[in-house]
Amino acid sequence: MAIADWLDERADEMAELVEALVRVPTENPPGRERARCADLLCAALDRLGFAPELLAGDAVVRGSAGDGDALLYYHGHFDVVPAQSPAQFEPVRRDGRIVGRGTADMKGGLVSMLYGAAAARELGLLDGRRIVLHLVCDEETGSTAGSGHLRAAGLIDAGAVAMLTAEPTGGVIWHRARGAITLRVAIAGREAHVGYVHEGVNAFEHMIRIAEPLARLSHELLERDSMLVVGGQAGAGAGFNVVPGTAWFSLDRRFNPDEDLDEELALLTTTIDAAAAAVGAEVDVEVLQAQPASSTDHEHPVARTLAHCVAAVEGAPARFELCPGVLDTRWYTQLGIPAFAYGGGRLDVSHGPDEYIDEAAMHRCAAVYAEFAASAPTAGRTARARA
Repeated sequence: MAIADWLDERADEMAELVEALVRVPTENPPGRERARCADLLCAALDRLGFAPELLAGDAVVRGSAGDGDALLYYHGHFDVVPAQSPAQFEPVRRDGRIVGRGTADMKGGLVSMLYGAAAARELGLLDGRRIVLHLVCDEETGSTAGSGHLRAAGLIDAGAVAMLTAEPTGGVIWHRARGAITLRVAIAGREAHVGYVHEGVNAFEHMIRIAEPLARLSHELLERDSMLVVGGQAGAGAGFNVVPGTAWFSLDRRFNPDEDLDEELALLTTTIDAAAAAVGAEVDVEVLQAQPASSTDHEHPVARTLAHCVAAVEGAPARFELCPGVLDTRWYTQLGIPAFAYGGGRLDVSHGPDEYIDEAAMHRCAAVYAEFAASAPTAGRTARARA
């Protein structure tokens, strides 16, 4: 039986699993309902024959298929960004689409991975290969509890052949992704009654002065296609009639693979320190996130194999692109594992009020994952995963 036929026979089953996952509101932050979703995924993996287990409490769902020496990681996340409306957790299936929060990013992708892996196993395509599924709970907030646990516990084997994640790439292959630095900059002042404004120290005024050179830096970085958002979140003071004694704002930096994490972090902190010194302000900088970029050469043999699988399924040459954001591929490329994102969802609808996954695209994605499981190299990197 052909892969496409196997998947077509299970089209309703796949859609029903997407809908069931969407109904669990795994909004992150704050990390709601992750235990319930992990249980649902374990049940789905068990039904598909993947021998699921829960790791780090309910932070990671892990399963496997096949018993070969060539190890493939299929990795995804089951948390979603907060919804614009509670109605987004009531999925609607119509006109070949499933609409709802997380359908594109990336519960539809999870279903593609699971059924792609199941197809490869059931159709006898895993000769010499083994798939390990890693489903994590906190990709939207940095992945430290999920992917970070896998890395710290030695559960990502550096001898793996490849890693794939079904993020919403819209059918292209993301072989490179930006790194991320997120800071919270707090400024101290001194409160005073509005009638005694001269006795206060206005932390908000200091914040404006400190933010100015960072805003200029943001525009300079944009000229080289590198990103910095100043003040995505901000706050100050206790009331409108009180000199603000505290103020704070966020910085979110997304840097390219050819830029260095430590250098970019140092640039931000030295800019803040210099601006604070110029106005005599007391500042505290908290690093909320500092993650490296990720990159795998598009000419790597595994990349060429993936491109061949995509072309065979899509009927058109595969395209490699830089992901505009951050990916969990970084946890694998740091260990030397070739890592890629490929998914049927679309980034331009992800996180929005009308998020959806096209069912045909979801099935094609599953077919690519099955084809890749059948085609990935079996020689060279043959270390087995540690249990």
